Amino acid sequence: MTTGQSQSQPRNLTPTPAPSHAARARSFNAAAAQYAANRPSYPPALLDAVEEEAGRSLTGARVVDVGAGTGIATALLHARGADVVAVEPGEGMAAQFRATRPGIPIVRGNGNALPLAGATADFLTYAQAWHWTDPARSVPEALRVLRPGGALALWWNTSALDIDWIAGSADRVARFFGVDVRAEQSKSADRTDLADPSGRLRFARREVRWSRRVPVDTHLANIGSHSAFLVTSEDRRTAFLTEERAHLLEIFPDGIVEETYDVLLLVALNT
Repeated sequence: MTTGQSQSQPRNLTPTPAPSHAARARSFNAAAAQYAANRPSYPPALLDAVEEEAGRSLTGARVVDVGAGTGIATALLHARGADVVAVEPGEGMAAQFRATRPGIPIVRGNGNALPLAGATADFLTYAQAWHWTDPARSVPEALRVLRPGGALALWWNTSALDIDWIAGSADRVARFFGVDVRAEQSKSADRTDLADPSGRLRFARREVRWSRRVPVDTHLANIGSHSAFLVTSEDRRTAFLTEERAHLLEIFPDGIVEETYDVLLLVALNT
């Protein structure tokens, strides 16, 4: 992408007011099918890194995947051989999970008050979900549910902003919402303090880069499945995504977008 393209401002798309945290959390329920169909998964190397930092295999381990959503990470853990149970607060997301992952148990709940007995999990995992919790409550809950030596693993797919077209897209999203995406991602690049402001946990930090090639429609539906877009009015959302499609087709004229992610992984042991 050229400098001019990356700095172009979508027409008639002034920044939208910031939605509440609670409204954004609830927004996924009505878009669960869109989320399941278009959100990226995670590479095998991520689970390798989880095992390395935990010092034990996921195979045969008792794993609780919290904030499981539609089960993207849960399915990978299950395929790895883990004895996994999902925990999900949202009715719509849980319904989508049950429809597509019938062989994996799921219970309703959230990380601030886990519906689980103490010292029962070898791993507690949060894929794109820890930031929806209150660490003042979710950290003690994690330590309660984990067995001694058990591991808390948190991870997020983050945009690879060193790639020009991704940086340009992030800049357009930033202007649309009136936020500085680069500053926010830089601030969150090491989420250790944000993950546990109390400092009770000692996190190891890893990054895993990966990519996927998807049709432009999938890429745009992925963007639109993020909570900030879900709580934005349909006309504004549609206008932005229409202009974003035009930008993308200049860069990827064959209509296939190569998305690149840096998965940020934090792992702490219950010592």
